[in-house]
Amino acid sequence: MVAFFTKVDDYYLATEMMVSPWAANQIGGTGVCGLLARELEGHSPGVGFIPARFTVDLFRPVLNEPIRLRSEVVRDGNRVRVIDATIVQRDQVRARASVMYLTVAEQPPGEVWQATRELPVPEQRLMGVHGDPPLFKSGELEWTGDFAASQNGERKCVWHNLPELVEGEPITAFQRAGFIGDSTNLVCNWGTEGVGYINTDVTVTLSRLPAGAEVGLRALDQVAANGIAVATATMYDRSGPLGTCIVTGISNARRQVDLAAFADERSFPEPSLG
Repeated sequence: MVAFFTKVDDYYLATEMMVSPWAANQIGGTGVCGLLARELEGHSPGVGFIPARFTVDLFRPVLNEPIRLRSEVVRDGNRVRVIDATIVQRDQVRARASVMYLTVAEQPPGEVWQATRELPVPEQRLMGVHGDPPLFKSGELEWTGDFAASQNGERKCVWHNLPELVEGEPITAFQRAGFIGDSTNLVCNWGTEGVGYINTDVTVTLSRLPAGAEVGLRALDQVAANGIAVATATMYDRSGPLGTCIVTGISNARRQVDLAAFADERSFPEPSLG
């Protein structure tokens, strides 16, 4: 069984799959988001609440060194619980996150406009046990695991089934959503020359948690100027949409990641771009 992290005492150690393509001494944003989601979930109010908004600020590199997390409940109410968490290394806060849990309630009456969505899912089911690579869909092309074939200017989807986040622990639905939310940078900012933006934050909004192990992202919008990109994707599963993911990216053109070349060098071929 493969995993993204191992836990030793109160620290987490990244496995090779989590090394960032931007720098070998850093870990990728997907893993950072996954660990923070796991820490926040430890304060979940339980059944009857949904983690409706999960936001991560990635303002310092998280180093490929032992990782320690801190967390606290900020607000504990009947309908709302808010929790904050941080990653600390070398006595510095490297990343921080917040989750807002909202109570489940009856839908209000009436009809409300909703956008028409095309959310393609692959016929192939990903098992996830052995760190299977994700599948990509570009424009009208078929689903593929080939990074080189997906390095184009078409609208993209990505489809995941993740292995364990922490060795020896089943990955939870919220951890899946938090981890995959950071892939919005990949889905929305991957073009003909690779990915030239590194995201500085992630926000995942959820009306429900994923049903089952497979989760997808579909690019919804991308706006870029002055070396800053704002990208939005729809998160969904085989039952339909879950919510929306938003990232803000800053240009990293001098170290643009050529995913077609990079993937050939990794045992788990999706780089974590955060």
